Amino acid sequence: MKERCGWPGNDPMYIEYHDKEWGVPLHDDRKIFEFLILEGFQAGLSWSTILKKRDNFRKAFDDFDYNKIAEYNEKKIEELMNNAGIIRNRLKINAAVSNAKVFIAIQKEFGTFDKYIWGLIGGKQIVNEWKSLKEIPPMTAESDFVSADLKKRGFKFVGSTVVYAHMQAAGMVNDHIVTCFRYQEVMDR
Repeated sequence: MKERCGWPGNDPMYIEYHDKEWGVPLHDDRKIFEFLILEGFQAGLSWSTILKKRDNFRKAFDDFDYNKIAEYNEKKIEELMNNAGIIRNRLKINAAVSNAKVFIAIQKEFGTFDKYIWGLIGGKQIVNEWKSLKEIPPMTAESDFVSADLKKRGFKFVGSTVVYAHMQAAGMVNDHIVTCFRYQEVMDR
């Protein structure tokens, strides 16, 4: 049996997410946007709640097409508020719409959002060497910096803890524990 980080437990959905997605460096703007939006919706909730509703989020939010989301009007927001398949929080839904607009503005400024967000951490993955889950912090100086810059540009629901979770998920930081079989794999990409 493969040794992995302890947080997925025995949950097959969590295990699949851990084994295939978490910590893999993302450079596709649409995927980065998806993770940013989902992390924002996750604030105050468990990631498992978000994973269970992920397909519903994809359908409800036009497969995270930020160009479409930036155009959502009040009618579409009400439709989302009535969608039991997603997290129905008006502040988070409105934040997704405004974040899409800011995302597009950043793309225009930097060419890609990928270039912008990775540039904030020096353009390469931060590799940690944690031996246990309890060593992994909920936020870092880097996530404080990224969070502050995102907020300055107008992003919402991007506190340092949310941003650090995004950095972990998007492979900006390798927080697999060193004995996890994925630790080396995500560095080799």
